[in-house]
Amino acid sequence: MSEQAGRYSTLRLEHASTVDRVAGELRRAMFEGEVESGTPLRELAIAEQLGVSRPTVREALAQLVSEGLATREPNRGVSVATPDPAMVRDVCRCRFVLEGAGVLAWRDATPERRSEVRARLDEYVRAVDEGASYRDLNDLHLAFHVSLVGLTGSPRLMAMAQALVTELKLALAQVDRVRRNAHDQARSHEALVLLLEKDDVAGAHAFLEGHLSDAAEAILGALGAS
Repeated sequence: MSEQAGRYSTLRLEHASTVDRVAGELRRAMFEGEVESGTPLRELAIAEQLGVSRPTVREALAQLVSEGLATREPNRGVSVATPDPAMVRDVCRCRFVLEGAGVLAWRDATPERRSEVRARLDEYVRAVDEGASYRDLNDLHLAFHVSLVGLTGSPRLMAMAQALVTELKLALAQVDRVRRNAHDQARSHEALVLLLEKDDVAGAHAFLEGHLSDAAEAILGALGAS
C-alpha cells in the first residue's frame, strides 16, 4: 500500500453503508410503530435478525442515540426514546417563537423563500394523498414547519429550528399513528399558507399559535401527560 493510500486505510465504505442500513431499518420500525417508546434495543437480537455483526448494530444504535431517537442508560443498554412532557412543552414554545418570527417576516421575505413554503406544503400534501409512510410524512411535515422559519432569512434560526424538530420527530410520528389524521393535518397547513398568501399575516400568526398549541396537547395526550 502506498503512503498516500495508507492515509485512508481506516475508510470502510461497505461497512459504513451497512451501519447506515441498519440504522435506517431501526428508524423505520420506530416510525411505523413496530417498536414503541421504551422498547429495549438488544444488540444480539437485532444482529441475528438482520444478519449483521454486533459491532455494526452498536454503531447503528449510536447513531440513533445521537439523533435523540434512542437513549443509552448505564447497565440497561439502549432503548427507544420516550419523550419527556417538560421537553415537549418547552420545544413547542420555542417552535412558536421561531416559526412565528417567520410568519411575521412574510411581507419582507424574498419570493424564493415564500415559494419554498408553498413547495414544502405541496410536497407534504401530495405525500399524504399518496399514502406515504409515517416516517416520510413526518419528515415532510416538519420540513414545512422549518420552511416557515426560513422566511426570516436567518441561517442560525434555521439551524435552531432543525434541532428543535429533531427532538419531536418520534413523538409526532407516534401521535400521527394514533390519530391517523394526516389529511386533517395537511388541510390545516394549507389554511395557514392561504392566510399568508392573502397577506393576512396577523391571522396566520394567530392560526399558527393555535396549531402548535394543539400539537403540544396531542403529544402530551399520547404520552399520558397533561
